This record gives sequence, structure tokens and C-alpha cells, in this order.
Amino acid sequence: MSRWPVRALTAAVFALAGLIFVTSANTAKGTDIRTDSSLLKLSDLIQQRSEHNAELDESTASVRADIDALAQRDDGSTRAQDAKLAALERAAGTKKLTGAAVGVTLNDAPPDATANPGYPEPQPNDLVIHQQDLQAVVNALWEGGARGIQVMDQRLISTSAVRCVGNTLILQGRVYSPPYKVTAVGDQDKLRQALNDSPAIQNYQLYVKAYGLGWKVDEYDRTTLPGYSGTIDLHYAQPVE
Repeated sequence: MSRWPVRALTAAVFALAGLIFVTSANTAKGTDIRTDSSLLKLSDLIQQRSEHNAELDESTASVRADIDALAQRDDGSTRAQDAKLAALERAAGTKKLTGAAVGVTLNDAPPDATANPGYPEPQPNDLVIHQQDLQAVVNALWEGGARGIQVMDQRLISTSAVRCVGNTLILQGRVYSPPYKVTAVGDQDKLRQALNDSPAIQNYQLYVKAYGLGWKVDEYDRTTLPGYSGTIDLHYAQPVE
């Protein structure tokens, strides 16, 4: 065999290797492509962000308390203005709310859940709480005249959105796992009636009977909902001109 083809093949191999090294260097831009962060699970990152958001909420609440303390100093405002401001704060959900309340707890079915007699065998989605289930409870309580609603440990306001990813709840930047607790302050009879009248909740009750999804309603003579402590800035909505 002639040495020329061998030399040509060797030169081609070295040229290809050089191209690979140059491409890798351009891609990395001087950094390590394979880092420890690539091994982090998405769930770990979400949990870290949730904890960070909780710390920010606490910091915001502290600053808001300082602002409220300063606002209570004599600024020349009239009693009528103070009363109007207090009413707006109550409507916005930024102040604590105390009164009689109804609490609703929803939970996934037990891990070993099977169908009760007369019902088909469950699919995986039949055994977990979904976003529409939580939304149905919140909507029914508002419909029943709730003066304020808390989901888990957070107060809902007009811009709050109840979202679920899989069987975890993401609410205002925080992540929660079931069981989920919803508490509403208001007329207990009207709140209970609104829960009973909701078609979406009636459908949920079928799964409670069939597969053992969790459903519990409690009444409290007196409870206090926290004021909303997060940001109230709008990120997407724009005021109408």
C-alpha cells in the first residue's frame, strides 16, 4: 500500500480533531460545559425559588408594617379620608381580617386507593387534586359572599391565580403539596350553601365517593386571615387609557 493515502488519511484525522476542539471551545466560551448545576433536579430549583420568595414576602411585610406605622402619624388627614383608606385596604386584602369562617381541606386519594363497588378502576389523574378542584372551592366561596379567602398560608387578592403543576400548587411564587387548605371568612351558612350548590364541587364529590379523594369542611367561630404581603405591581395588565 502506498504511503501517500496513509499520510493523507492521518492528516484528515488530525484536521477533524482540530475542528472538534475549536467548535467545543467556541461553544463553551471559556466555561465548563458540564457543571454541577446541570445535575440539579428541577424540583430542587423550584423549592429553592419558593423558599427565596417566602423570604422576600417576609421582608415586604416588614417594610409595609413600617410604612403603616409612619402613615399613622399625624399627617393632617381627616377621619373620613382615614375611613376611606381603611375600607380600600380591607377590599384589597392587605389588612388582617377576623371573623367567623369556613375551612375546606382537599387531599389526594390514599396511595393504595382502589375503586369502590360500582365504579370503574381509577386512572392516575383520578386520584390527585387538580387545579380546577381548588378553583371550584375558591370560586364557590367568593360566590357565597366571602369577605376574604386564604389558601394555605397566603391571602388571596384580585390578582391571585391558583395554578397547579402536576399535583403541586404554585401560588404567588410559592410551592405547596397536598393536603390543601382553603379558609374563608364570612356568613357560614351562605358559604356552606355555595359549596353545596357548586356543580364543579358536586362532580368532585363523585370522585370522593368513588376513589377516596379527601374532602373536609370545618367551621370556626373566630379566625384571623393574614393581610396579603406580596407585591401588588401588575406585570402584564395595562391600565386603560
